[in-house]
Amino acid sequence: MAYLYLKALHIIFVVTWFAGIFYMPRLFIYNVEAGEKEEAAKNALREQFSIMMKRLWYGITWPSAILTLILGPTVMFYYGWNLILFAPEGRWLLLKLVFVVVLYAYFFFLHGIFKQQVAGVFKHTSQQLRVWNEVATILLVAIVMLVTVKQSMSFVWGVVGLILFIIVLMSAIKIYKIIRNKKAAK
Repeated sequence: MAYLYLKALHIIFVVTWFAGIFYMPRLFIYNVEAGEKEEAAKNALREQFSIMMKRLWYGITWPSAILTLILGPTVMFYYGWNLILFAPEGRWLLLKLVFVVVLYAYFFFLHGIFKQQVAGVFKHTSQQLRVWNEVATILLVAIVMLVTVKQSMSFVWGVVGLILFIIVLMSAIKIYKIIRNKKAAK
């Protein structure tokens, strides 16, 4: 019974962590694009975005990342998933954990951008940030597919599906840029 409560809490904090990971790059994009405004508007927008970013990052995203990191291994050990981690039936979990490590690396990368922007340093264009915004989506799809489908999915078809998904996402970003540039030219 305790396992189910731990698992529920883990899922809840994964969801809230992802909420922050999904929204933070949008705030980065808006913050960069505020630089295109007149000085008074730019300063007001950047001040507001800085407040929003700090509240989201430190109030929701970081606590959720920490609780996810605590509850994930707790659930794994409580249920005994660690015992099959290197067995053939546990390969899905091992691969999922690799994606989770990549997700935490991405999270720390976002933290670096957060610190830069709060300090008034803008090293990335809004287009670059739009691409970075989709990394969390790609990782979420990979992790959820591994958790739900497990051994039923072929590794090859899983990789092919993920690559096709990435192509669709990147194409959507490119199409959005074309549409946006056409609207700006009018």
